[in-house]
Amino acid sequence: MGRFLLIISLLLAATIVADALVRPRGRRSLAGLWLHLWIILATGGLVQLLFGNALVAGLVALGVVALLAVVSNAKNAMLGEQLLFSDLALVVAVFRHPQFYLSALTSWQLAALIAGALAAAGLLAWQFVFSLTAHLTGLAQMLVAVLVIRISLALPPWRGLAVRPDARADMARHGLLGSLLLYWWRWRRSIDPPVENEALLVPTVQLVVVVQCESFADPAELFGDPALALPGLAAARGVAWVQGRLLVSGFGAYTNRTEYGVLFGRDEDELGFRRYDPYLTALGEASHALPARLGRAGWRSLFVHPHDLGFYSRDLIMPAAGFAELVGPEAFCMPARGEHRYVSDAAIADVILDRAGSAAGPGLIHAVTIENHGPWPADDGGSYGKRSSAYLKLVCKGDAMLTRLIAGMAALKRPALLLFYGDHRPSIAGLVDPGGDRDTPYVLLRFGPDGALQPGAGPPRDLSPAQLHHLLVETITA
Repeated sequence: MGRFLLIISLLLAATIVADALVRPRGRRSLAGLWLHLWIILATGGLVQLLFGNALVAGLVALGVVALLAVVSNAKNAMLGEQLLFSDLALVVAVFRHPQFYLSALTSWQLAALIAGALAAAGLLAWQFVFSLTAHLTGLAQMLVAVLVIRISLALPPWRGLAVRPDARADMARHGLLGSLLLYWWRWRRSIDPPVENEALLVPTVQLVVVVQCESFADPAELFGDPALALPGLAAARGVAWVQGRLLVSGFGAYTNRTEYGVLFGRDEDELGFRRYDPYLTALGEASHALPARLGRAGWRSLFVHPHDLGFYSRDLIMPAAGFAELVGPEAFCMPARGEHRYVSDAAIADVILDRAGSAAGPGLIHAVTIENHGPWPADDGGSYGKRSSAYLKLVCKGDAMLTRLIAGMAALKRPALLLFYGDHRPSIAGLVDPGGDRDTPYVLLRFGPDGALQPGAGPPRDLSPAQLHHLLVETITA
């Protein structure tokens, strides 16, 4: 018995060591350590309930912590952000779209995860215990651990921990498991905002086109070479009603944060702990979305995205947010084997201009592109190249799309607006790292009844995605 307790104690200690290796590192709080230990006991109890072996349960609990530590550090290196509670909601998406996530892991990390998963499955099958007492003991351990955690969260000092979102500081202070639990606990206690019933009064504009371009950023700024400036973006800036930098919070990923801000207009300070994945709670905020407010004024809105609309639950959120129609991947010819992996920006421009030209009444078209999705290898040259030809090729496709949309909307000769922006910067190892600037460009262009562009007179404006939403609303209703 004494030997068994020693082994379990060593396994618990090993989980603490694994947690200490997670970045950002810092001196862990006793309150965070307390939560860590009881989370491990709850996990071990669950495994013992299922498989009946206490020692195997301890090994699996250690493996879970090690797995989370590897994934969190890989994510931090690529995106500048550790694992968050909201990421756990994307577990199913990892299996449906592994190309979006496995690129964050090095070869040895991926190999270690696969080997660990196979070893864990084999160990669980080999060491299964056919004992009702062992399984009930696991159940009792899990229930006690969950009860202790629940009581702790209602008492000081845990009641006062992580009351405001500061993920990096809280990770360093309370550890990975503690911060995951605390942030999930704060998130689930957040409430929806009051329902918005106001309709937007639109005096003159008849068409609004919004394009969120995947990983669209200025390569001249990314790679420090003015010769790489995008001609379409430069021309659009010169004739824009308003243009500037979009101050996105994510880097290399989290399209949904930028998309939510532009569509719903609620800033991250308002969202609180919902900010990390606002689409998890967007159904409760649908009345605030731009298409819903335009719909109350008689507009018809169209959402275009040539990828799985179940990703981020867009298939549920977008209709609730006021989009009358969703145009998904089934409306496009998918690239043939050997071509690029995703539907082209040119194909999306075809749909936008076709629908804009055939629209009978006032309408909003919101498109989310995907052609410029990574990974993008750096060019050879020393340890890393000074640029990525793969990224330059694809971002030029987005720039050509912008140029074509401007010309096509001008030819419609209708009072219209075009908003074009990047969702986040690309993560290219050794070239574009998360420690630097995160902004992307945006341009808002205004077309008169004759199709002529109406340039603005003001200087560039730096805006968050939610502020860009409000700028768009002001321009629509002006």
